Amino acid sequence: MTKTAVREQITHRWYTRPVLFVADVNRALRFYIDMLGFEKTWHEGDGAGGVCQVDRAGCEIILCEDATRRDKARLFVALNVDGLTAFRREIVERSVPSEKSWWGYDVIKIVDPDGNELLFPAAE
Repeated sequence: MTKTAVREQITHRWYTRPVLFVADVNRALRFYIDMLGFEKTWHEGDGAGGVCQVDRAGCEIILCEDATRRDKARLFVALNVDGLTAFRREIVERSVPSEKSWWGYDVIKIVDPDGNELLFPAAE
């Protein structure tokens, strides 16, 4: 890696927020808030619009209502050991449907109402 590339890597931090397309933003909000423990941080049109953002511990996701979009997303969420232990407990307590899956290693897969997949490491 060149000296310029190293400097750019250190001085330019990229900030990302995935956009997940959903058929009904309010249904998606209920899932992300009630089932996964996110909080709504903004909602277009004072809550009446089709785009909003949910956050949890620095994980920010934009939900965009667009019934014409049929594509699905896959989001990998890395957690430290304590976070993973707590999250596993939460999905059991909230009866969040999940399954064991494989994505290069064992993961816990949670699928939202629109088919978007959230993958969490299964091993502690």
